[in-house]
Amino acid sequence: MGFNLTLSIEDAIFQGGVRVHKMKLNNFLVRELDGRGVADTNRTVLLKEFFKDPARYVHDSEVLREIKASGRYLRAERAVREEMDMEEDVNRLYKNGVDNLLKWLVAAAEVKANVHEITKRFLDAVAEEASKPTTTSAAMKLEGLYESVYNARWHHVVEVPGGEGAGMYVREGKPKQSWTYKAVGETFEKDDAVQQSGEAPPVLMVLTSDRGWPYTLNGPHRCGNDLCVNCEVDRVWQIVKGDLTKWFSNFHLTLNPSPVPHVLIGTPGIGKSMAAGSYLLYQLLHCDVDKLQVVVHCFGETAYVFDKTAKTVTKYMGNLTSKSVLYGLWKSGMKGYIIYDVAKKGTPPDTDIAPCTGWGMIVVSSPNLDNYDKWTTQVSASRIIMNCPDKDDVKAMCVWMKQNRQLAEEEAEEEAEEEAGLLEKGGMSNG
Repeated sequence: MGFNLTLSIEDAIFQGGVRVHKMKLNNFLVRELDGRGVADTNRTVLLKEFFKDPARYVHDSEVLREIKASGRYLRAERAVREEMDMEEDVNRLYKNGVDNLLKWLVAAAEVKANVHEITKRFLDAVAEEASKPTTTSAAMKLEGLYESVYNARWHHVVEVPGGEGAGMYVREGKPKQSWTYKAVGETFEKDDAVQQSGEAPPVLMVLTSDRGWPYTLNGPHRCGNDLCVNCEVDRVWQIVKGDLTKWFSNFHLTLNPSPVPHVLIGTPGIGKSMAAGSYLLYQLLHCDVDKLQVVVHCFGETAYVFDKTAKTVTKYMGNLTSKSVLYGLWKSGMKGYIIYDVAKKGTPPDTDIAPCTGWGMIVVSSPNLDNYDKWTTQVSASRIIMNCPDKDDVKAMCVWMKQNRQLAEEEAEEEAEEEAGLLEKGGMSNG
């Protein structure tokens, strides 16, 4: 939804989203709590009525105690309470003649003081964004990008040591054996001493998305469909995956509400490359959709929202727009993960960009402290240092690029021969 000063107060606050408090009680119990407490007499009961007096609608005290102890109940109760407060504020503002953002900007101080603080802060922020002449917040659906990234094709580069045929070669598909790692303190390092039986690990893995990646779509040249993954990039994923696995198995709204936030620090141009963020995106899309429903790849004020439930990608522009979208997804009960690439020097993420519960986040940055230090300190993020590619990594990348170029030339020659054959056939039939 675009923000402008003629936007109604109701649309500015709720943005056309589904209201949680208008959900039917039985639907909520079936969808979120495995049907516990469902009753035929509650078919028309709304959540807002249920939360006023839960015992009136769920008579079994043991079942009700279990329901109230669940994180989903607590999240829904909070969302309903906030929605009811906001609806009350909308009605109060309308009675005072404040029905759009422009009228909110010029409203008397006593009118603004008469609404809840959360409503006031939100309307102030939206009105400020709408006042900017350069604000562009329209959502753009990117057809085919979800399938392209999710179904990215695998290749890998292997090294054949010594003797005849020695060298590096490109193989199709995912390698049978990947790298192994060992725990060192709170992080992982590659373990060269361990090698499982069978084929040796690859030197390099390559993922190809025919429609590119958010990183390349957001870049100045809009090119590059191949994602080169070395052991350092994969190591980052192993760390993130480990934290997610712990969180998935021990989610608690109060004690363990979100996975560990991370900041990934690499060298300019290499460590902070498309590889780490894009590889995390690919792997997060393949996480269990029941546990993680959204993955967001951000570049400054541009956000690519991958909805795993709908299998769609939507591009949003504008910092406030992106935060509003994420808040809406969180309010609807979705869990997600944000990959924030510091796209420009001095554009660190806002400390409140990620919803307060149920969402993880990693910031990908060069070593410039200004890019991440404030965010890292305020959210107590764990640091991951990513090393530069070594000489074998670079050599493998060159082997891949050379073979890829040869394949492209061969395909072009085959297409030219096919076209020539068709033209020749057409000429003979006409003769």
